Amino acid sequence: MRGKSVELCRWLIYGGKDWQQRRDRVVQVFLETQRLVLRRFTMADADDLVRLDADPDVMRYVTGGVPTSRDQVENDVLPAFLGYYQRYEGFGFWAAVEKTTGEFLGWFHFRPRPDAVPGQVELGYRLRKSAWGKGYATEGSRALICKGFAEFGVQRVVAEAMAVNMASRRVMEKAGLKLVRTFYQPWPYPMEGDQFGEVEYALDKADWQHDQAGVRPPAGLGPPPRRGPPVLS
Repeated sequence: MRGKSVELCRWLIYGGKDWQQRRDRVVQVFLETQRLVLRRFTMADADDLVRLDADPDVMRYVTGGVPTSRDQVENDVLPAFLGYYQRYEGFGFWAAVEKTTGEFLGWFHFRPRPDAVPGQVELGYRLRKSAWGKGYATEGSRALICKGFAEFGVQRVVAEAMAVNMASRRVMEKAGLKLVRTFYQPWPYPMEGDQFGEVEYALDKADWQHDQAGVRPPAGLGPPPRRGPPVLS
């Protein structure tokens, strides 16, 4: 069963070994999917992060629409992102880039929480409104889950969202996670729907392997083509 799961990941994650071999000559690419490149952040990404968090719709279920200041991005957010790369192999925050255009779409995180048990990581994502409804969040989430289970010893993936954030919950469900619980905690910002609490979703490796056992790659989807590096912002 493990062999089948790893084989499926090859279809979801393109360019694995080839990109590992040449990533230092391009950018620090973590993985590539059919439409996305997930790469390491650098301090040069500050403008994109400021613009991402300036959209009140993007921040609706994060801060109630309050933007993240440039000072916070440059002195808190980005240093925290970069710090993950020094502490962990295979975990952290990854800039999501649209492969054909090089456009910055947002980010994914796949990292252990401070209070997590060994083998448990948290999945998260934040994308520009222009990228909503196109399947990018599901595509990136599935690839990260595959890579975590197949390559980095992950045993359980968890994700959280406000209970009223149905779009984020649908992504979790499409990525294979199941609802575990609803819980309540104080919010630092007043937010619409906070009286309904938060939800936690989870997926264990054994359940993922079982789910993947009968999955076949989509018809017509062949091995990743050999090609030059994409244009990245």
